[in-house]
Amino acid sequence: MRAILPGKPQARLQALCTTEWEGLRLVVYISGNGLMILSGPGDLVQTIYHEDFEALIAVTIDEASGKIAIASSHEVHVYRPYGKEDGLLKWSLQCTIPRPQQEPEDVTLSWGTDEELLVGSSSLRLFQTAGDEAEIWCRALSKPTRIAKFSCDANLIASTGHYDRLVKLWRRQSYGADDTRFDFTYLPHPTAVTAIHWRRPHTRVQASEHVLYSVCADHKLRIWAAMDQQRTQGLQLWAEIDMQDSVQPRQLNPEIHSQDRFAFFIDSQDFSRTTTAIVKEAAKPGATSVESKEQHALEHLAEIAKSSPEICVVLDRHGHMSAWGLENIGCKVRKPTDIFNIAHVENFDLGFLDSADRIEYSTQFVPFCWGQPAAPFILLAHHFDGRIEWLECRLEELFAPSPQQKRTRRKILWTGHDGPVKKIVRSASGKAVISRTNDNEALIWATGFGGSDLGLTRRSSLKCPEHIHRSWLLQEGHFLVNLHHSSISLWDARLSTAIQVGYVPFDIEGYPICLVQLPKARLDTKTMHIATITAKQNGIVWEIILPESSVLQSNARSPSVPSMKFFGAFELDINDNIAFMLPVDPAGSAVWTSSSLDTFSKDIAISYSHEGRLRTWTAAFDSDESAVAWLVTSTVETGIKDPSLASASSIRKTALVDSSKTGLTIWDMRSGQLEYSIQYGDLELIRDLDWSSTPDDQALLAVGFPHKVVIVAQMRYDYLNAGAAWAPIRSINIKESTPHPIGDSTWLGSGNLLIGAGNQLFIYDKSVDPSDDMISDLALPVHKGGKMNLFDLVTILNGPLPLFHPQFISQCILAGKLGQAQKILHGLYKALKFFTDGDTLDSFISMPPDIFTVEAQTSNGRTLDYHARYGSIDEVMEPDLEEVAASLNETLSKISLPQLSSQDQTHLADMVDCVSTVIKHQRSMDENATRYLLFFRQHMIRKGQVPQNRASVTYREIVWAYHSGSQDILVDLTSRQFQGRMLWADAKDCGLSMWMNDVNALRAQFENIARNEYAKTDEKNPIDCSLYYLALRKKNVLLGLWRMAAWNREQASTQRLLSNNFQEARWKTAALKNAYALLGKRRFEYAAAFFLLAGNLQDAVNVCLHQMRDLQLAVAVARVYEGDDGSVLRLLLRDKVLPQAASEGDRWLATWAFWMLGKRDLALRSLISPVYTLLDTPEWPKMQARSYLANDPALVVLYKQLRGKTLQTLKGASRISAKEEWDFVIQTARLYDRMGCDLLALDLVRNWEFLLQAKEVPSQTEGPPDPRMMLRRRSSLVVDDLSSPKSPTGMKAGVGKPPPQKVFEEPEANSLLDNFGF
Repeated sequence: MRAILPGKPQARLQALCTTEWEGLRLVVYISGNGLMILSGPGDLVQTIYHEDFEALIAVTIDEASGKIAIASSHEVHVYRPYGKEDGLLKWSLQCTIPRPQQEPEDVTLSWGTDEELLVGSSSLRLFQTAGDEAEIWCRALSKPTRIAKFSCDANLIASTGHYDRLVKLWRRQSYGADDTRFDFTYLPHPTAVTAIHWRRPHTRVQASEHVLYSVCADHKLRIWAAMDQQRTQGLQLWAEIDMQDSVQPRQLNPEIHSQDRFAFFIDSQDFSRTTTAIVKEAAKPGATSVESKEQHALEHLAEIAKSSPEICVVLDRHGHMSAWGLENIGCKVRKPTDIFNIAHVENFDLGFLDSADRIEYSTQFVPFCWGQPAAPFILLAHHFDGRIEWLECRLEELFAPSPQQKRTRRKILWTGHDGPVKKIVRSASGKAVISRTNDNEALIWATGFGGSDLGLTRRSSLKCPEHIHRSWLLQEGHFLVNLHHSSISLWDARLSTAIQVGYVPFDIEGYPICLVQLPKARLDTKTMHIATITAKQNGIVWEIILPESSVLQSNARSPSVPSMKFFGAFELDINDNIAFMLPVDPAGSAVWTSSSLDTFSKDIAISYSHEGRLRTWTAAFDSDESAVAWLVTSTVETGIKDPSLASASSIRKTALVDSSKTGLTIWDMRSGQLEYSIQYGDLELIRDLDWSSTPDDQALLAVGFPHKVVIVAQMRYDYLNAGAAWAPIRSINIKESTPHPIGDSTWLGSGNLLIGAGNQLFIYDKSVDPSDDMISDLALPVHKGGKMNLFDLVTILNGPLPLFHPQFISQCILAGKLGQAQKILHGLYKALKFFTDGDTLDSFISMPPDIFTVEAQTSNGRTLDYHARYGSIDEVMEPDLEEVAASLNETLSKISLPQLSSQDQTHLADMVDCVSTVIKHQRSMDENATRYLLFFRQHMIRKGQVPQNRASVTYREIVWAYHSGSQDILVDLTSRQFQGRMLWADAKDCGLSMWMNDVNALRAQFENIARNEYAKTDEKNPIDCSLYYLALRKKNVLLGLWRMAAWNREQASTQRLLSNNFQEARWKTAALKNAYALLGKRRFEYAAAFFLLAGNLQDAVNVCLHQMRDLQLAVAVARVYEGDDGSVLRLLLRDKVLPQAASEGDRWLATWAFWMLGKRDLALRSLISPVYTLLDTPEWPKMQARSYLANDPALVVLYKQLRGKTLQTLKGASRISAKEEWDFVIQTARLYDRMGCDLLALDLVRNWEFLLQAKEVPSQTEGPPDPRMMLRRRSSLVVDDLSSPKSPTGMKAGVGKPPPQKVFEEPEANSLLDNFGF
């Protein structure tokens, strides 16, 4: 649904016309150089712009053919319709008729029969447009014509000139293209003729009985008719109506008296048709009963319609109306009853405005029968001040003799600009907007016209003599500030025409680039401060004092005129190459106050440099010292050179467009992380960015292109699936409505989007269709209502998750809350026992929220697990988790949960299965092994659902397994996942080569992989296992396999080669030659094997890494071939893995690599600090490294775990400042909140323990400081890895000396080996 402001109609007599063509009501009018074609109050069929940018003068539409003719000062264009049969009605140019150069600008148009077009100016010219256009008649005039109209049968033409007292009546003498002739007579009038109108015939007999109405400057209406059909002199005066005397106000108040009179005619055809429809509707059996007053009005209307009279309506500016009926027009002897009064009523409000301009004071009325039961009669009021009102009414209410509250209802108002919209600026609340054009004409609008949030009301207009550079609305559009190149002006927009009330010139170095309002010191003050900032990073502040009331009061004691004066100048104390600076989009935020200056203050401006550096700014002023202080609240290095466009919201989101205008990025200014990046096509240039926000501060961004606007919505973070944080939810294409490109757009406070294109303003409401393809791709929960709005949709995409959402359960397990996750499944099981489709489901499933945040402790300070904290009675009574899992999966396959999408519900079923599996092995594994097993199992399930998915487990899962003490069990469980026949692809899937600490165990697994690779095909090809056996230095085993490969044509040569001693240089060279030859044949794996045969591990690793693009294989080969002490592995980690982690921002990969290198302090710091800052030769990271995905909230869990694990990690923690750790924890809490896991965010900030700082650590008498003194809870399990040798071998398992033996705990009777999966 949308509302349209099609454009400002021209202040001309022929700017508007309407007709019914083939059952379709069409309304056309001209605005600037555009033709607007509408089929209803809100139905814009087409907009056609005149290519010469020349203002149009006249328009007319042919009732028979549907053709439209428009005229400018030089040409007449004829457009013909097409596509109506296909439901795609449009008009295209048929022909262009040039006008003589010596003709005056004014022109009049009229359609005759058989597609004849009359063009009148200094001459009358008749054209035939049925085929090729041809002039068939021309007659020069002594005086340029102002009005020229064909009668309905095209036999007569009535024409008159400017201030002419004579109406020329042209009678057609002959037809035919070759011999068309007219003669004329005069209809004399005492004063200048202002309007003429031909009666539309009601019957065929009336078609030949011509009746002409004329209105003169003497306020008299004259009716001309052919009273004697036998006479040839034309029409004679039949009667006249004095419009001045017709409308006599019943009150003596002179303020409501007006000398202006207006008239319109309701032809008997339309009157009878409308009355018949009203009477039939009232007579229907199911019609509602009417009151006696309404019944009397209906009877009055039926009585009038009996004689099918012509209706003449006369009215003045104050709502006084007089209606007259005309019968027997043209009779030779007129009876007094032939002209009778129908009604004399008041309260006929037509929205007249006071105007100093006499032309704008005029109004023209176009009535027609609409045919709709609710509003059978329509009156179009064309006000020459630039408005067209669509007024709906019922004739029984219009002519009711009794007083009526409202006789007409304004359905819509067509207005706007007469030139292309250049800029639209909204107020802070979005309740008022200003739109302006290139010629510095501006309109101020208020929202909420007619009680609908879709409507806009034109509040005021202004024409500025200077170029408007920037604009700012104050007090919801009642006042306006315009910034010019060297001055600033203040305008009072409380009247229909804005008045300039303040003007201050200025002289400053630099070009003004920004106009912004500074925060108020107090909310109740009427004093405001406006600042401009130049490209030279300096600026000026002006003080504006507004009146107490926004309404003009003539009797107010204090003056209501606002004032503006110079307040002070300032310099931005920063050395930056600012490319542009602009105010922060308020995005629905209210007016704010600020008495302090800090980073918590609201942002008011944003700047970006040529290097891509974003800065947000806030300011505070000191009225005593007339000074303004500025502060940078955040800085983000985007790396985007020469940005072309930027926009920031008040909730600290910033959108940035690259230099090509096709790349869009969205940044979180608080964390400095990239949330969204997209590259549009070369033909889709981004021209505009506009922010909005929901009532709960969720962001929406409108991305403007030349002919469409794409709305992008904020979404929850999804680290488990690496999902997008933003998604397009709606695309608005205006190309079908207008060919003109979009000038600007902005959000209204209600959530509707206002788009300016050409002369027109389009308002699109915030409703969305859940069946739309864009929304279907979001996998939303099932929405029963069928319709929703943008705010509802964004709330669904954001906000807290239900406890049973798979993402919440996953994050619980990552946070070490496996017991709570188990309790969630039990709670869901109970909630779904009696659940049916359509029932509501509690998001907390009757669980108290504090079970996620309460951290109970024993007397020795150790934290209890969930089962120890909460009673075991319920535990005994609850069913076994395997039974719960089976029941839940069966239930989830039958019903739909209201809070989950179908995809989420599928993932929940998978999660239930995974948790059940993990709980079964829980007692035999530590927490890290539990985390790994859960997500590995989930990965394998999803891989089974999507076979083409070749991704392996993420480095996050690899790090959990790497730091696990239960690796033997993990190896066994992962091997059984592949039925004991693990291939390298399977080993890569589970990350085996990277997380196994024991190199000997890794070699054993590598040998199993070699055997399985050899036996994976029926032919048993030794080539498939060559790399693995040579990495294990088992050349002889490989040689034996080649002896059995008699079928292979390479057997003999390979067998001979392998039989040699490769310690000799000649055979090393032979192996290298074969390796390079295989590289040329793109047999990369086999080439790596020959590099190993030649003893060249480095080249083999390079082939795995670069040609095969398999980092895990490169690591596995290096570890298996020379162990964890090898130089090649260390070189691989230092020169390849760490730079890759820094470039991609992968903290999981970085911490693993640092730990493998024995740099545990850096392994810990890499979880907080950017990875590239920890390298010896840091390089600027890729855009991907600044993505929000680089800041996984599970990093805080690993950080807390590793921080007190060894002395090295404690040493690394001591190098992290308290502020860095604070920011890290707060940022992680924000990530949890953005994910919808608010309870986990609360748990984090409530239970986090910071290390003791240096001043808090107790002093020691001698020796170096002990890092363990930083722990608030002393632990004897901190490994001393500082005093032992730092060899990689001694550190590979994370120990410097043997760890203390664990105390044996006797298992329970029901805990057998079978429960461990053995």
